[in-house]
Amino acid sequence: MKTARRHDIDWLRVITIALLLIYHIAIIFQPWAMFVGFVRSEQSLEGLWTPMTLLNVWRIPILFFVSGMGLFFAMRRRNWKQLIGERTRRILLPLLFGIVAIAPLHMFIFQKFYKLPLGYYPHMGHLWFLGNIFVYVLLFLPVFYLLKQREGGVFQQILGSLMSNPVGPLLVSLFFMLEAILVEPQVYSIYAETWHGFFLGALAFFFGYLFVYSGQHFWDTVKKWRWGYLALALSLYAVRYLEFQLEAPGYLMALESNCWILGILGLGYRYLNRPSGLLQYLSQAAYPVYIIHMFVMYLGALLILPLKIHPFLQFVAITVFTFIVCYLLFEFLIRRIWFLRPLFGLKGKVDKEVAKKSWLAMLKSNF
Repeated sequence: MKTARRHDIDWLRVITIALLLIYHIAIIFQPWAMFVGFVRSEQSLEGLWTPMTLLNVWRIPILFFVSGMGLFFAMRRRNWKQLIGERTRRILLPLLFGIVAIAPLHMFIFQKFYKLPLGYYPHMGHLWFLGNIFVYVLLFLPVFYLLKQREGGVFQQILGSLMSNPVGPLLVSLFFMLEAILVEPQVYSIYAETWHGFFLGALAFFFGYLFVYSGQHFWDTVKKWRWGYLALALSLYAVRYLEFQLEAPGYLMALESNCWILGILGLGYRYLNRPSGLLQYLSQAAYPVYIIHMFVMYLGALLILPLKIHPFLQFVAITVFTFIVCYLLFEFLIRRIWFLRPLFGLKGKVDKEVAKKSWLAMLKSNF
């Protein structure tokens, strides 16, 4: 069964991963960076953290939502055996490779930066996200295929009717609010390798699938009410900033997170659901860049932080370094060498047409 590709979902994945890189670079300039396993600048930019706190409640959850949506579309073209095989190649293989060959690289730089004894340390690091996604696929696949077999049934009709009301998508927040109350995370925005991150991610993945499964009603609703969701999110952020010094009770942050996500999904559907050569390239690049970005970012910090320049210029320089080096590694190594491609979640066979075009050529073709 052929399904039209949703370009807005591809764009949101690309944009969110780009924001994730900037968010991680901002951590380098916080006084607590070392305590979360980051290299740390001696010159802090604590003011930089205020805009980052606007991102931190939805930057990871939206990726889980989008992953659940992506599974819906993947299931249109594959049976369960094909889907598990495809997800094993695209998620589990890069995860295992990353644990032994990628994450140890930024740990090596971390040790060198802090003048610690150098040693090989295989670990999951930032790739915990891939591990979670693979578990969710195995966990929810039986339910999703059952729902697929009953498309057009009573449940889908009720769900579609619920999603046609602006309150409908917001009701999903109750599950996230309950998760925050039951798990009681010390810091809501710490998702990596925590039970809070696992359960929140599972909810987002599950409801991401259900949002698409509910049909056109959901997309019409978030497009129509996008500014309302964003206004509610901004109001909740203002309360978090003014009343709670940015760390509000978990149930409020869960509601804020979902409001941002619903508004952003609405914006994406309204403005980004169109194809482009640039999107085709960036969609392919986003996953490998996510895998390698920590190593590249730590390398940039190692080279740039010793320079006697203003910390904001250091932040800008590390950001530019990270994006450029990630692009170069993807363009000239990962994308072009056939045996590297599967290790970074790409198909083993190089698309000759795409291979002829660089990011710059595709950018030029769009203007």
